[in-house]
Amino acid sequence: MALTQGNYRDYDFDRMVVRFTMKNDLAEIACAISTDAMDQLEGSSRTPPAQREQQFLRLRERIEARAARKFSDVELEGNPPGVILRAIDFRSPLK
Repeated sequence: MALTQGNYRDYDFDRMVVRFTMKNDLAEIACAISTDAMDQLEGSSRTPPAQREQQFLRLRERIEARAARKFSDVELEGNPPGVILRAIDFRSPLK
């Protein structure tokens, strides 16, 4: 089953990630994206902490599409297993 939109959780300053969830049927899947990845996606740098939620919401469609792809490819990390997105996950493949 494909993942569907979940919820924005929070910005974890210590880990420099935005945490969010996605849903696999009724199960919640923990996800995170590095702030570096979000800044690279948006072409910005050093987005202030108070603006991370708005930044996530602007990029949400692209972030969730990549998280769903990693989930379907069973690229899970952590305990409990979840999806962690980094800048490298959004790079275009070399041709």
